[in-house]
Amino acid sequence: MIKRLILVLLLFGGAAAGVGYWKYKKFQQMNAQLTAPRPPAVIASALVQQENWQPMLRAVGSLRAQSGIQVTNEVPGIVSLIGFESGQAVAAGAVLLRLEDSVELATLESLKADQRLAEVQYRRTAELMPKQAVSKSEFDIAKATFESAQAKVAQQQATVQKKVIRSPFGGILGIRQVDQGQFLPAGTSIVSLQALDPLYVDYALPEREFSKVAQGQTVQLRVGAYPDAQFIGSVSAIDAGVDEGSRSIRVRATVPNRDNLLRPGMFAEVETLMQQESAVLTVPRTAISYNTYGNFAYVIDKTESGGLRVKRRQVETGAVREGRVAVTRGLEAGEQVVRAGLVKLRDGQSVTIDDSVQLDNGKVAEQ
Repeated sequence: MIKRLILVLLLFGGAAAGVGYWKYKKFQQMNAQLTAPRPPAVIASALVQQENWQPMLRAVGSLRAQSGIQVTNEVPGIVSLIGFESGQAVAAGAVLLRLEDSVELATLESLKADQRLAEVQYRRTAELMPKQAVSKSEFDIAKATFESAQAKVAQQQATVQKKVIRSPFGGILGIRQVDQGQFLPAGTSIVSLQALDPLYVDYALPEREFSKVAQGQTVQLRVGAYPDAQFIGSVSAIDAGVDEGSRSIRVRATVPNRDNLLRPGMFAEVETLMQQESAVLTVPRTAISYNTYGNFAYVIDKTESGGLRVKRRQVETGAVREGRVAVTRGLEAGEQVVRAGLVKLRDGQSVTIDDSVQLDNGKVAEQ
């Protein structure tokens, strides 16, 4: 019995020792994998270049028409004629709409008849006045009656003219808001009218930039509807004072719009160009990693053994143009930086350069 118990214990002990040894070897293998140096990452590189860029002041603004109104009627009436289509281009003075005016025209003819009679009576009394055939008061009454009749005719003519709604200036019409035969109370919105060429873009700049902007300076702007297009204009007006709430000053630029691509109300990114160019250091935009703790780039250095490794360096950036970003601090001209394959890099990691390979910046190729 005792021998059998000892045999069982020996068997269990041997099994436990075997399992322990297997786990020990597994741990050694895992530790070796973790502590082994990472293979060099394949990256693409770029040089820090010095370029001459024209400084600019960036802002956001809104486009507005040089002239823009809601066309309305001054007098009430029933629509008898609509002389336009929605979205149509019209010239100044074009007839847009007519209101029924038969009653007003009849009244006008009646008033003209009264005017003619008053004129005859006035002229007759005027001829008799030197002969003292009529009194001075009779002459004054005849004259006043004639002048009153003239005024009533002019007033009625103005009412008839108001029955015809014309375009006050040339431009593009919006969507028609009335129908044939509809009764329109005075002040009804008929259609919007916008003069689209040129347009204004209104924007604001911080008061500290006031000395840098002047009338005639070139501005360039982009709108979301045409992200690849750039529209050029010039500063046409600067507000007389600074807004006390925002401590900013309003600026207005005039932008040609011959093709009518731009429309009032569009949001615009505006750049006001300065007069002189300045030297800046630039790198490809993909060479900069942006995060909440600060922007950084990986600078490529040679090791003592002749290999390559990267060093992470904090940088400060400025304007972005055509895929390149200005670096205001942290890099020097001629330094080599990683432009692709930097997301998984570590500070001090070995790398190999292959600028012919188009790498996804979110991936790192490893040998």
